[in-house]
Amino acid sequence: MDVDVVVVGAGAVGLAVAAAFARTGHDVLVLEAADGIGTGTSSRNSEVIHAGMYYPTGSLRHRMCVEGRRRLYSYLEARGVGHLKRGKLIVATSDSETAKIEAIHATGKTNDVESLELITGATAMAWEPALSCSAALWSPETGIVDSHGYMLALQGEIEDHGGTIAFLTPVERVAHLGGGGFRVITGGKDAAAITCRVLVNSAGLYAQRVARRIEGLADSQIPKLVLAKGNYFGCATRPAFTRLIYPAPVDGGLGVHVTIDLGGRMRFGPDVEWLVSNDPDAIDYTVDPTRSQSFYAVIRRYWPGLPDGVITPDYSGCRPKLSGQGEPVADFRIDGPELHGIAGLVNLFGIESPGLTSSLAIAEDVRQRIAS
Repeated sequence: MDVDVVVVGAGAVGLAVAAAFARTGHDVLVLEAADGIGTGTSSRNSEVIHAGMYYPTGSLRHRMCVEGRRRLYSYLEARGVGHLKRGKLIVATSDSETAKIEAIHATGKTNDVESLELITGATAMAWEPALSCSAALWSPETGIVDSHGYMLALQGEIEDHGGTIAFLTPVERVAHLGGGGFRVITGGKDAAAITCRVLVNSAGLYAQRVARRIEGLADSQIPKLVLAKGNYFGCATRPAFTRLIYPAPVDGGLGVHVTIDLGGRMRFGPDVEWLVSNDPDAIDYTVDPTRSQSFYAVIRRYWPGLPDGVITPDYSGCRPKLSGQGEPVADFRIDGPELHGIAGLVNLFGIESPGLTSSLAIAEDVRQRIAS
């Protein structure tokens, strides 16, 4: 074989998978169609380290998030990557929202999320005077991270262990070798055929497209792709809060929330904009300024003092979801040989939020499925 392991996709999860194999002595090659690391979903998100209280107990999203968050804080600390455990308030402004955050609290306790605490609205507003709420759930384990710094650390670890990342190298076709393993045919300027024993498809928004190019993988093993765009807006005022502020969750996401980045800049988002097309190449990442009106309405429910005219379009991202509007939220899919029957292959589908938080745990799960 040319290499032991080929990982398709150099986002946070793909890099974490490659690093997990590299540090255990495997020869690793990462194939990335773009010209740099983390150019897709990994660089177009809230950069929040999630605690793990939203997800159904026992789901991959629950298990990978809680374990991944613990691993991630240790990894960031050891490598000097910028991060801050700001903590998060999930706030309720009505009785129905109070019931929602009480249910989130119960799930979080069952999910072994540390230090969750239901507090009164008065306590939350004493902590954050600009806030207006009737009750809140306090999550001290929630934080923020320099996502690009994290991915650079993973890239450095891969390369320190002899691994390589090939940019501008899309996967065109994957064939099986007679004695096991794969021949990966790549496009781009330096088209090539690479043989490997293990293939991990971590292509994010393009995971289904890559999967369709794998010889022998049944169509029934490739889930549908649903795209949900999330828009973010900046704020021209000084930060009104010291903690992250989240409303009760909405269909398709966690609601338009307030985050404060490592530079102290306050921003709002994402909303949920369900896209008609499921073609990742057709995504328009432009933020429509008129969407700010809905942002004002939602944010003023918990920050009534938000001034007029201070919200400005910032950036957007897109979630590679496996379920559509109004459908039950689909779990992550880590599809190994036990599911599709192809030795040495793992497909990662639907790795959206909390994928960044979960990345190190997903990587270890993948490595163990293929360990030999």
